[in-house]
Amino acid sequence: MVSVGTIIWLSSELMFFATLFAAYYTIRAVSPELWAQSTAHLNVPFASVNTTILVLSSFTCQMGVFAAEAGRVSRLGRVVTMHPIKEWGLREWYVLTFVMGAIFIGGQAFEYTSLVHEGITIPASAYGTMFYLTTGFHGLHVTGGLIAFLFVLGRTFVARRFTHEQAVTAIVVSYYWHFVDVVWIGLFATIYLIK
Repeated sequence: MVSVGTIIWLSSELMFFATLFAAYYTIRAVSPELWAQSTAHLNVPFASVNTTILVLSSFTCQMGVFAAEAGRVSRLGRVVTMHPIKEWGLREWYVLTFVMGAIFIGGQAFEYTSLVHEGITIPASAYGTMFYLTTGFHGLHVTGGLIAFLFVLGRTFVARRFTHEQAVTAIVVSYYWHFVDVVWIGLFATIYLIK
């Protein structure tokens, strides 16, 4: 039931982001010259690296899910082994995913700082409003995902044993994280790639 409820909730989130995409394209259609001027300030190589980090975090998150489904909450055996990553459990994969997500948020904050110095702000233009609105709401969703990872990790340390319910929680958080990644791919293509 938790999985079904999460999927239904993510469907409503999809409608929210669809509205942001529609607003972005509508405002862009009425002022193409503003978009041409403003997009010239975007650092596409930097955003590409930041996007790659976020997309790769989806893979590390899924590896954590596989470990949770196998009932492996933490690393097997010694710290130094021949194949240390193969022996990682949910905790190690989710900590790595958390770090990658935090790097993405840090990169987004860095990008915001440089764009503000270029004069692209919310009150300055419709472009600034739409850029910060779409990427900002996505950043809030990523931050929510990071909090969810902390919650799952905390539960694994507090509980006496790893249960099916904890595995389901890890899986549901992965649904959310994959959703956030897919939305970002759409935003990245829309904002940075489509001219």
